[in-house]
Amino acid sequence: MPTVVFHKGGQTYTGEVKDNTNLVVRAGIKQFPFPHLRYECGMGKCAKCACRVLAGAEHLPPVNWKEKKQLGERVGEGYRLACQLWLNNDIELLQDVEA
Repeated sequence: MPTVVFHKGGQTYTGEVKDNTNLVVRAGIKQFPFPHLRYECGMGKCAKCACRVLAGAEHLPPVNWKEKKQLGERVGEGYRLACQLWLNNDIELLQDVEA
C-alpha cells in the first residue's frame, strides 16, 4: 500500500492508501486521511488540486494534456494535478496554501 506524505500550511500529514488510489476521488467520498487537500472539479479543469511532487515522481505516469494546459510552466517545477494521478507507489506532495 502506498504511503502518502502531504504537506500544507506548515503541517505534515502521513497515511497509507490502497493501490491504484486517486486522492481527489478518495477525498470526495470521505475516505482520504488528509481532509486538507484542496480540490474542486476532479476532472483536470480547474487546477485547484495542483500539488508539487517532492518525492516519487519517477513512479508517476507522464504529464497528460490536461495537466499541461492547466499548469503550464509549473509542470517544469514539479507540479501535477492530484485528480489526474492514480497512485501505486509512495509519494510526497506539497500543496500551496491559497492566498
